[in-house]
Amino acid sequence: MQQILVLDIAGVPYDWISQNDAATQYAAKKVAWDIGDQVFMLRGGYNKDGEQSKILIKPIISIRNSERMSRNSRHQIPLGDGNRLLYARDRHICAYCGETFPYQELSRDHILPSSRGGKDVWENCVTACKDCNHAKGNKFVHDFKPLIYVPYAPCRFEHFILSGRNVIADQLEYLSAKLPRHSRLL
Repeated sequence: MQQILVLDIAGVPYDWISQNDAATQYAAKKVAWDIGDQVFMLRGGYNKDGEQSKILIKPIISIRNSERMSRNSRHQIPLGDGNRLLYARDRHICAYCGETFPYQELSRDHILPSSRGGKDVWENCVTACKDCNHAKGNKFVHDFKPLIYVPYAPCRFEHFILSGRNVIADQLEYLSAKLPRHSRLL
């Protein structure tokens, strides 16, 4: 089932939700505005006249009275325990040899190694093939190989492209329009 992109009232991405959860927002009259060419129709129960209820859902919805959502969306996106978003940010390219690898042949490398005080944050982590990561060990970058690209923390719009499943054209167009020039997703 297609995900629906939820925005706060200012248009900042907040979450991906199911169509059923979006239908709940529409039914509760919490949708301030919606956009997108594609429309999803959910059918409900039947009334006493035998008519079936229907809710039309757009792929992007904004929730009214979303001040709390706005406050929560100001925080930086955490790197997280998994590597899927990191590898997607770096397009599955090893930061040292420049080759593209499948997911299972990649690893997370800390530019400043953890053993030397490096933190597990976006700006200190890059995608590395297992061979390069093993060869680097706990060396400093200047003692190994130069980085092919610079790591950075993705903005919320970029994060939502990276984290979405089956992002459709309307959603991708909305999110891409807000990407910074340095984004690797452009």
